[in-house]
Amino acid sequence: MTARLAHTIGMEPISETVERMGVYEKLPVFLANSLGAEVTTLMKLTTGYAEFVNGGRKLEPTLIDRVQDRHGKTVYRFDKRDCAECSQPEWQGQEEPLLDENQAQVLDPRTAYQIVSILEGVVQRGTGVTIRSVGKPLAGKTGTSSDFRDAWFVGFSPDLALGVFVGNDNFQSLGQGEQGALAAAPIFREFMKEALADKPATPFRIPQGVLLVPVDARTGTPVPQGTPGSILEAFKPGTEPGAGYNISDVDEPGAPTRASVQAGDAARGPTPAASGTAITTTIGSGTGGLY
Repeated sequence: MTARLAHTIGMEPISETVERMGVYEKLPVFLANSLGAEVTTLMKLTTGYAEFVNGGRKLEPTLIDRVQDRHGKTVYRFDKRDCAECSQPEWQGQEEPLLDENQAQVLDPRTAYQIVSILEGVVQRGTGVTIRSVGKPLAGKTGTSSDFRDAWFVGFSPDLALGVFVGNDNFQSLGQGEQGALAAAPIFREFMKEALADKPATPFRIPQGVLLVPVDARTGTPVPQGTPGSILEAFKPGTEPGAGYNISDVDEPGAPTRASVQAGDAARGPTPAASGTAITTTIGSGTGGLY
C-alpha cells in the first residue's frame, strides 16, 4: 500500500486535467506520467497544446471541415457553431460576424495563458530558441524520448498549432544527440516561416484576470519595469511574489475546488509585486484563437 501511494500521490489532478483536454483517454496515475512518459498520438498531443492557446476551450480535431454537393450546397459541416450574421447578402462596411463560443471550457483561461507564456519562453530563451528566427510570436516545447528514439516539437502561433514527430517505424534510435531541438524543431521552424510569411506579428492574446509581473529572468525576483535582463511572468492575482498566498490548487472547469486563500488576501485584492510594476485586469472568459 505504501509503495503504491508513493507512485500515485499528487497524480490525480494531472490525470483529470489531461483526460479532460483529450490528450489521454485514461492516464495511469504514476509519477513518471507527469513528465509525459505515457504514450499518446501526435494528433492528441497537438490538440492539447492548441487548447492552451485557444483560451482553455476544448477543441475537436477533424480531417474534413465541410462537404458540398455539385451545386455548392453544404451537406456536411464539422463546425456546428451558430453565426447569425454570416449570411448577409452584401458587405456594407459592417464588422466581421462573430461565432458563438460553444466549446467546453476545460481549463481556466488564466491557467491556459500561463502555459502559453511559459512555452513562449521556451522559444525565446530555452530549447526551442532556433524557432525564434521565424520572427513572429511563437511558443512550443521540444521533446526527446529515451535513447533518442523519438524527437518532438509541438507549438503554436496565436492562430495555428503544429506538431512535429520524428522517429523510426521499427522503434530504433535516431542516433546519438538527435533530440527534439535538433531533429524536430527545424521542421517546425521552416513550416511556420512559410505558413506565417504574409501574416502580421500578432502577439498572444492575454485573458482578463492575468497579472504580469516583471522579474529577473535568472532568479525570478521581482524587479522594476524595464530592468535589463527582466521578463514579464504571468500570475493569477494573489499568487504573485510577495502576495502572501496559500493556494493548494487552482479552480479548473470540471474539477473539484481545492483553492484556499488566506483570510485577508481576498479582501484586499491583488497586490503589486514588491519593487515591481504589476499589470492586471478583471477575470473574464477565454480569449479568441483556434477553432
